[in-house]
Amino acid sequence: MPLLPAVVPGRVSHTRRVPLRHRFAYRTYQWLVDIDDLPRHGVLASFSPSDHLGSPDRTLRENVAAFTAEQGVALEPDDRVVMLANARSLGYVFDPLSVFWCLKSTGELRCVVLEIHNTYGERHAQLARPDDTGRFSLGKEFYVSPFFTVNGRYDVLLRLDSEQASVAITLVQDDHRVFSASFSGRPRVARTAAVVAAALRTPFVTYQVWALIRVHGIRLWLRRLPVVPRRPHVPSKGV
Repeated sequence: MPLLPAVVPGRVSHTRRVPLRHRFAYRTYQWLVDIDDLPRHGVLASFSPSDHLGSPDRTLRENVAAFTAEQGVALEPDDRVVMLANARSLGYVFDPLSVFWCLKSTGELRCVVLEIHNTYGERHAQLARPDDTGRFSLGKEFYVSPFFTVNGRYDVLLRLDSEQASVAITLVQDDHRVFSASFSGRPRVARTAAVVAAALRTPFVTYQVWALIRVHGIRLWLRRLPVVPRRPHVPSKGV
């Protein structure tokens, strides 16, 4: 396990395969934190329960525990929950995907929670139990891209160690790999110098995420990729 809290400079890539081919990649950084010991770096980075699943009136730990309990997994008091996510920076956060590793006191993985946010202000969380290689599959239950229906499955590969924090997700629909997205980076202890360096390399990072999603969406729309109608999302209890 990396020393926490950590900043994780890395790269995001997206590849769309059908019906149009479209690919992009960009430099960014995320945070890797113990949710029982959330760091604060002023306007450069902060974390709030209101930015994630559950009630803003509870701690992030309480919200994650409530969600896993609803899914049949009880967290023990000495379990550790490690989150890979964007921090709120310069007053704004948009976090397409947050990953929570729920670890027993022995370091053994109990489960993971994936929390997805879309650009309509909706969010959805799902629980999984990866195999020993960090792989698992989940049914697609949430409207994310306006160009994909809510069907199919996600094939996911996670890695978390001192050398790398990474997430790779492939959307499979009708037995075809139609879309892939990934983030990979190397954790660095979040000393002030490392935080400032990451912010200088990728300024306005959360605004960048918001802008790139819209720019590439507009490009696809101009190429006449059909938009799939969206039904309002009804979150499950605790999300």
